Amino acid sequence: MIVSASYRTDIPAFHAAWFLSRLEAGFAAVRNPYGGAPYRVSLRPPEAAGFVFWTRNIKPLLPDLGQAMARAPFMVQFTITGYPRPLEPSVIDPEAAIAQARALRDKWGPRAVVWRYDPVLVSSLTPLEAHRASFGKLAAALRGCVDEVAVSFADLYRKTARNLGMAARRHGFTWRDPDPEEKRALVRDLAAIAAEHRMRLTLCTEPELVGAGATAARCIDAERLSDIAGCAILAREKGNRAGCLCAESRDIGAYDTCAQGCAYCYAVQSHDRAVARIKSLDPDAPSLDGGQMITTESVRR
Repeated sequence: MIVSASYRTDIPAFHAAWFLSRLEAGFAAVRNPYGGAPYRVSLRPPEAAGFVFWTRNIKPLLPDLGQAMARAPFMVQFTITGYPRPLEPSVIDPEAAIAQARALRDKWGPRAVVWRYDPVLVSSLTPLEAHRASFGKLAAALRGCVDEVAVSFADLYRKTARNLGMAARRHGFTWRDPDPEEKRALVRDLAAIAAEHRMRLTLCTEPELVGAGATAARCIDAERLSDIAGCAILAREKGNRAGCLCAESRDIGAYDTCAQGCAYCYAVQSHDRAVARIKSLDPDAPSLDGGQMITTESVRR
């Protein structure tokens, strides 16, 4: 099984010590956020076939990535958007993120990193033309570091809309969901910019927008992990929703444990609660869901 770490939180940025502790222990405990008993996810080979890290700041984990590679190949889904502070109050500056992507390339090769320009949020702070300009600058800076950029538009779930509404009232901006033709035009332009900088643009669960230089993304990518490992990693396709082509994986994160504070976040209900949970987490705990008092004995094997 490929281990996802994690689309529910930023493990490299906020939970690097916990992840290294779990590597040493050989497993992580996970509580299904939709109900059910907690279960174990092995972090040892051969059960763990690879790791996919999702992050906006790999620096806390960067010196110790060799410990992960000693067990299984890894790849990094690295989000760099460069949005204004009202939208991303605690995210590191794009220059710092780009430097980290270069460090990953230098140490682990260009296949180790996928740049994510995700989600695309259209607002009075980030109108469509601003996306074209910002994407172009970031693509130029990342040329040679990555060969793929994954893009998707913001999904305005109820939690996302509530968080965005609160930020909009606080900072005085507006936001909207672009119409399909606007999205297609932007994707076409971003794909052309990406191609200029030797990247292919892929779309994360946006099947209606595929075409004009953009193909469907495989964010949990067994083929990329195979290239990094130098041998085949076999994993069946098992997407999370319509249009998702990801390989089957197990995620070891927990919601409400990321303190990036992004206004459009779907994974955090309360920023203050997330900060408090991070501060209270025992790095030797079997699970990030410490508030649920998961113990080693309570976890289903």
